[in-house]
Amino acid sequence: MRVPLSWLAEHVDLEPGARGVDVAAALVRVGLEEEGLHTAGITGPLVVGRVLDLAKEPQKNGKTINWCHVDVGPEHNGPEGNRGIVCGAHNFVEGDLVVVALPGAVLPGDFAIAARKTYGHVSDGMICSSKELGLGTDHDGIIVLSQFLPGVEVTPGQDALALLGLAEETVEVNVTPDRGYCFSIRGVAREYAHGTRRPVAEVLRDPVAVDVPLPSGPGYPVRLADDAPLRGAVGCDRFVARVVRGVDPTRPSPRFVADRLRQAGMRPISLAVDVTNYVMLATGQPLHAYDLDTLQGELVVRRARAGEELTTLDGVRRTLHPEDLLITDEVPGDPSTSRVLSIAGVMGGASTEVSATTTTVLLEAAHFAAVGVARSARRHRVPSEAAKRNERGTDPTICAQAAELAVRLLVEHGGGTPDPGATDVGGPAARTAITMDAGFPERVVGVRYDAGQVVAALTEIGCEVAVEGTSLTVLPPPWRPDLVGRVHLVEEVARLSGYDEIPSVLPPAPAGTGLTPAQRARRSLARALADDGFVEVLSYPFVAPGVHDAQRIPDGDARRDALRLANPLSEQQPLLRTSLLDSLVEPVRRNVSRGLRDLAVFEVGSVTRPRPATGPAEVLGVEGRPSDEELDRLRAAVPPQPLHVAGVLTGTRRRPGVVGDSFARTAEPAGWADAIDAARTVAASVGVPVAVEAAERAPWHPGRCARITTRQGHTVGYAGELHPGAVAALELPARAAAFELDLDVLLDQVGASPQVDSLSGYPAATQDVALVVDAAVPAASVEAALRSGAGPLLEDVHLFDVYTGAQVGEGRKSLAYALRFRARDRTLTAEEASGARDAAVAEAVSRTGAVQRA
Repeated sequence: MRVPLSWLAEHVDLEPGARGVDVAAALVRVGLEEEGLHTAGITGPLVVGRVLDLAKEPQKNGKTINWCHVDVGPEHNGPEGNRGIVCGAHNFVEGDLVVVALPGAVLPGDFAIAARKTYGHVSDGMICSSKELGLGTDHDGIIVLSQFLPGVEVTPGQDALALLGLAEETVEVNVTPDRGYCFSIRGVAREYAHGTRRPVAEVLRDPVAVDVPLPSGPGYPVRLADDAPLRGAVGCDRFVARVVRGVDPTRPSPRFVADRLRQAGMRPISLAVDVTNYVMLATGQPLHAYDLDTLQGELVVRRARAGEELTTLDGVRRTLHPEDLLITDEVPGDPSTSRVLSIAGVMGGASTEVSATTTTVLLEAAHFAAVGVARSARRHRVPSEAAKRNERGTDPTICAQAAELAVRLLVEHGGGTPDPGATDVGGPAARTAITMDAGFPERVVGVRYDAGQVVAALTEIGCEVAVEGTSLTVLPPPWRPDLVGRVHLVEEVARLSGYDEIPSVLPPAPAGTGLTPAQRARRSLARALADDGFVEVLSYPFVAPGVHDAQRIPDGDARRDALRLANPLSEQQPLLRTSLLDSLVEPVRRNVSRGLRDLAVFEVGSVTRPRPATGPAEVLGVEGRPSDEELDRLRAAVPPQPLHVAGVLTGTRRRPGVVGDSFARTAEPAGWADAIDAARTVAASVGVPVAVEAAERAPWHPGRCARITTRQGHTVGYAGELHPGAVAALELPARAAAFELDLDVLLDQVGASPQVDSLSGYPAATQDVALVVDAAVPAASVEAALRSGAGPLLEDVHLFDVYTGAQVGEGRKSLAYALRFRARDRTLTAEEASGARDAAVAEAVSRTGAVQRA
């Protein structure tokens, strides 16, 4: 909503010396959002000029220009008593008064005017059009002041900025959906009074404070016939109609009306239309004007019927919906003659619009149900100015006053005569009172408000307040349909008392709380992967059905059982991911397609695993707290969403380079070992020992896939090189590697904070052992056997060599381990260390069939 300061000042006393920035600050203080401060954006000399002569000069490019001599007043004329200007428009003649931008002026869009040579002349200024001055969209013809400002006496050299109202400031505010009354000068003036902490009754001049004469007879017949109310509310509960006859269609809109419409961002059209728009901006009540001579009978407000259509004022033929509320006319007693005139509260029809020949005008001022207007406006995609106000709720008590204002303007400036009769059918619905304890605002806001402050604030916004002890019965004003509950009243109290009076209080952190072990572990693993060269990404959890085929996941695999969204953002991606790799490959593919092939990315996020069908979740009411049984049913309907971490590596893991002066390092491609190392890094960062063993699982390569397990045997995830078929289907670089771990399983192994025992001051004894096992035996199994057999003296086991070859036989491998032993209370003897080593080897032989190498 754009509010010219001069118009605002007519309805509320501005503070002395208030400028646009001061008005905007006052409005922000009471919760309105400032969108901007506007002037014409013009600086420098802009004056009135009289065209002394013009010569038409055809050009080689086919264009004809006018070489003009223009009198711009004694202060601005050149030595010859005028200025020569080139102009390409042809809608003016000698003697016309025009608007001239002289050299040094800057027009909207930072368009600087200077004397320049063009078409063989030095053009010493520019004759301006409406569009160039920001007054409209007309760019084909320049402004002829006798037409633009009829009846206004102007002289060459006169300041055109003031003449055209271009020097005035306009404040623009963003009107939120609950503050529809601020789509008017009336509403903004009231809020400005609140913002300056002055009583509304002392500074406000309400534009609807007009006397409406009592009708001396019946008005134009109107019948309310809404037989299908939405949400129990009739579509129209009040309809006021007034008729003005003998309007002179040739009379222009008064200048103050046209200027204010332009300043508010609207285009002047004709007297009747401009009057309705002007009153709407002033009061917030939309009006519509009909050419009475085009009507065939009584007006009927009803719902649309099947197959009905309407050509609206914008020239679009629209098929109507049964929920649309319509204004129709019909011959009394003959429903078959019913004709659609407009979509109620949204836009009128072309068949009855006022035109250049209209002399009898029927004015409509009605109150429509907000929900119905909003639905119709969105259904037909017609965000009209009337719809913006009607869908937020208008004041049903001012329909007659708004119509009276429009009648007065048509009579005064159009020469019309009002009919003595008037139509006013229906009536505003009774307002609902709200009961509230006077201490409720303090409990909600946390600021001390005594009962007097609460009553004063509510009274100031227009409420009627009855006090009985500490109980308040509040009747909201008719222009505030958003006030329907106690918390809405609390907001008004806080707003008028000042949002800046509400202190910012940091809640105290209770002792002994903080991040849970799982939260700390999650941050640690993300930091560890980042330290290892990975980049964290976030991908959308929505995937296409074909992602499982691309990964070669077999039928029957649980990962294929994906939850389908009832209302997906994209029909191409209707499923929720069951694996992070489902969605993580998308950012990898996007980066590769843009030339970045050396990647190491990871993501921490949830996957969705549907549980057996339990039916849709129950929709719980808001009447009270849900019972334990209702909460259990709600939780049962929510699918499990375990937390995973996954990563993908492509291209070069370590780039080539020079170390020192002599050693050149070759490039090292990313491979399955890097993916396994990343999985180990995750486990180590949270302090959970894991084992690695060969496995087969899509989408990994059958011979280059590892299962990651805890020492208790729980599978945490998988890592390795991706299957070549999956790599091709997913459009990833060859030999791409990946890992994915179930963090819920991993973090279940994270216990309480570890208790560190005192360190032993005695030396360690290290024993090496080499064991020959079948090639299929995992090294982790051998390590587990060694740990189990070594006993409490064992401090660490480390695999430092793997050998395959003729010396150990085909299908066999030699694993060399370093075992470190230490006692807490003594130095171990050689016999004690050897005995512990032999016990460890014996257990490995028993479990894995190992043979110790000499």
